[in-house]
Amino acid sequence: MKTIPLTPEIEALALRIIWFESPAEALEYPNRFMTYAFARATEEDMELLRRYLDEADFMEALENACPGIIWPNQWIYWNTRFGRVPVPPMPERKLPDLPGHA
Repeated sequence: MKTIPLTPEIEALALRIIWFESPAEALEYPNRFMTYAFARATEEDMELLRRYLDEADFMEALENACPGIIWPNQWIYWNTRFGRVPVPPMPERKLPDLPGHA
């Protein structure tokens, strides 16, 4: 996935969708940033991101979406919008196997 540049518009977007980090920190991991965008960005925000990312980048972001951020309805919407039908299962957290726990 391409790097998303820290322009004034992207900075404002990053502050809105990942308010708990600085914009530079938020953009450090583009797939995670895009996962939050799929969950919280408006259509206008996504159009802004399309200035810097192409369809392959959006597809990569969906394929590598972080678990626990996107709601099921958002997951279905974005996957359907990018032609990923049937919609793949949502990302899941993978916990390590712990000794003594089944």
